[in-house]
Amino acid sequence: MSYHGRRRHPREDYARETYETPEEKLRKTIINFGEVDPVQELPRLADQIFNHAPPNVPAVTEGFRIGVTEQPYKIPYYAALLRLLHDRPVTDAAPGSPSLGRQVLEDFWKGFQAFLDKQAWRETRLCVQFFAHLTVARVISVQSLYELLKSFTAVLDEFGVSHGRASKAGLCAAEGLMIAGPVIKQDVSLDVTEILSALQTYIESTKDAKTLVQPVLRLFVDTAVLEHAEEWLDCALAALQTLNGSDFSQTADSYPQPYTASPPWSEEPYNLPGVLVPPEVIELDGLTTESGEDAQPKKEEWPQCYVRLFENDVTPDPTTPVGFAIRSSLVDTVDIFEVNRKDCARLLLEFPKWTLSGTFKPRPGAPPQSPVEGKDWQLESTLLETILGGTFMLPESSYKSIYYIALITELCKSSPQTVGPAVGKSIRRLYALLADGLDVEVAHRFAEWFAVHMSNFGFQWVWKEWVPDLVLVSQHPKRTFMRRAVEFEIRLAYHDRILRILPEPMREADAQVITAEAPGPEYDYDDPTNPHHESAQALLTLIRGRAKPEDVMTHLETLRNGMMETVSNADTVVRSLVVQSLLHIGSRSFSHFLNAIERYLPLLRNLAAGQISTGGTSNAEARTDLMNGVAAFWKNSRHMILIVFDKLMQYQIVDPTDVVAWTFAHYTEVVDGKLKATFNAYQWDLLKAALDKANGRVMFQRRKVAALRKEADDKAAKVIAGESATMEVDSEARPDVIPAGESPQLTSAIKAFTVLTREQKSALARTLGGFVECLAVESASEKVGEVITEHAWHNRANWEDEDWETWETWGWYRHWSRTYSPYLRNYMNTIGTVAFAKVSSKPGPAVELFRKTWNIATGQEA
Repeated sequence: MSYHGRRRHPREDYARETYETPEEKLRKTIINFGEVDPVQELPRLADQIFNHAPPNVPAVTEGFRIGVTEQPYKIPYYAALLRLLHDRPVTDAAPGSPSLGRQVLEDFWKGFQAFLDKQAWRETRLCVQFFAHLTVARVISVQSLYELLKSFTAVLDEFGVSHGRASKAGLCAAEGLMIAGPVIKQDVSLDVTEILSALQTYIESTKDAKTLVQPVLRLFVDTAVLEHAEEWLDCALAALQTLNGSDFSQTADSYPQPYTASPPWSEEPYNLPGVLVPPEVIELDGLTTESGEDAQPKKEEWPQCYVRLFENDVTPDPTTPVGFAIRSSLVDTVDIFEVNRKDCARLLLEFPKWTLSGTFKPRPGAPPQSPVEGKDWQLESTLLETILGGTFMLPESSYKSIYYIALITELCKSSPQTVGPAVGKSIRRLYALLADGLDVEVAHRFAEWFAVHMSNFGFQWVWKEWVPDLVLVSQHPKRTFMRRAVEFEIRLAYHDRILRILPEPMREADAQVITAEAPGPEYDYDDPTNPHHESAQALLTLIRGRAKPEDVMTHLETLRNGMMETVSNADTVVRSLVVQSLLHIGSRSFSHFLNAIERYLPLLRNLAAGQISTGGTSNAEARTDLMNGVAAFWKNSRHMILIVFDKLMQYQIVDPTDVVAWTFAHYTEVVDGKLKATFNAYQWDLLKAALDKANGRVMFQRRKVAALRKEADDKAAKVIAGESATMEVDSEARPDVIPAGESPQLTSAIKAFTVLTREQKSALARTLGGFVECLAVESASEKVGEVITEHAWHNRANWEDEDWETWETWGWYRHWSRTYSPYLRNYMNTIGTVAFAKVSSKPGPAVELFRKTWNIATGQEA
């Protein structure tokens, strides 16, 4: 029997379709305008807006607002469109009514005011650019725009203004002046040097902070001399000074001005209302630490230093007006489209159509064009330099590194013939900078990007280019980079896959690039000749059989008692046996590891307290033994040490302070087999995980306390409101209201907050003490003071391993100082007093640099 089914009624199909209203279609048209040829589309779009009946100013304004703040490369063309909307009155409007363009502009200003009130700085700055273009088009009065720019420079004079707030306000004023400078300069009553002077005065006050965030280190230089990098606010000032020196004649060569094709606007221009930039929003929750510090450190923003990879004839110089304009638009596009890397890649490759003709070299297959002197740059190299500049910004990038990595991958997939060579040039340039002082954190991120990018393209790289560098000392940054990159690639693939692609010289054991065998666990008790082999096998049998924790504890008590007569460190041996046996069982997979740890959590907590069958207070020696056992087991796969330590902190078997202390005191001895007073990238990963854990716990508990307090306040308010209502009904009634004390949950949360804050300060203090012992005590190596001198740096071609290891330690101390600066500023008196008591009293370059770095990070340096 055939089945024809129920026949669908036509109205059901209609219900499933989504229809756009005419207003929505108009708004979408405004947002998407210019996809083919923006200049030719301008008059057609203006006619479409005029012919829309009835006129809908909010819909049009919303299209402009979204277009301006989410598509910065279109801002000049939106200004030209709004200029056209001033030419005709609104259909069926009363005589004397403002033009449609004026109504849209007035409505747009309300949106700008909302952005400013919310301190949405990027949207605010892009709106200022829009207003500046409209000022050049004479739609907005010059005086009112000048006053708007002055309101932003007033922020620079605020007492105690943060760098983040000051730089963002300064960029609003600078970019607005770059665009509208020609018409402002023509007005003799307006002085552009006031804006320039305000910017320069503020920039001079930040010179010390730049020394901590420059991507290429010069430890012997006292002042911020940026090499292979540019600071963003410095670039803005340099571009403005160049423009001012030429009376802003270069503005027309830096920004598209399509509105100049329209006749000069002869009516009265729009006067922008006066504004005051609202003050910073400071969240107060009333929580303080035991010592009285604010429990919520304020995040400090550092100067934005972008690495430069290419010469000025390859990519635009951001210190020039046109270079700054291009880089600013590209940076904004990358930031805005973080939510959609595919669209971002497409728009970046289409970017030349929004610039002046001749700005970039034509793409293969495009019609030839005459090169413009001083321009004709390579688009792909410019894009790579911009994206990598954001990736390597210090102390941290604006977005997670994976976004920038994925964006470069999308660019390569979209245009492999043009972007691929630019990627190769960037890698070679960064690799060369490794020997010239590339910051340790930048080198760390470079290795991550290189490995992930290669994994997306079959690990295809010309490895033989780096073979000559195998003659360098083992700890040279280039040799370190090779090892680190190969280790990352093995994690992303597998050992034999990477081994096959490397040239023969890199496979040799002396090259120290890759091991002959796949890295794996090293179970100390697997060898039958080990004196504790039988004990380990018996313990493994119990664990594999999923014996109860109590039974394992009983077995271990018996085992320890039997060892006491023959082994001096019986407790240490038992802890090592337990840890390595659990890891041996769990080494098959991550789920096996978690099951083993979670099943025997009571045992591990007892061992961490120095006991077996019973608990107790924390025991530093016992926790150190546990961590030693983990590191010895996974020393050939160092990332596994980080994973296991993270779980031990999560289950509170060890504290972050324990991990910090172990990282400084025991890592090199257990993992490298030799105790060193140095610090490397592997130790940084452990240190960062521990500090982030401590800081995260405090922030989580702070939010919990705030939520409980709010809940208590809401309950109290309801009680008071109820009593007030009772009093209104019965005037003789008296409210018997006793202020409610803290709830048990709130009291417990505050106590936990106090404990966690104490732990946080302890971890930070132990970190500072660790770096003091490495770099600033009297017993420190002589290399500590030598590698930071100019003479030694210029002789770095002759450095040995110890020199490079010491130089790297300085780099990680600097990175720790700038990364955790908000916490260090908050607790500097508490944690600095004890640590600096150990600093050598003898004056010297090492002690001076150590203190100077600390003072800059904590805001004490003038």
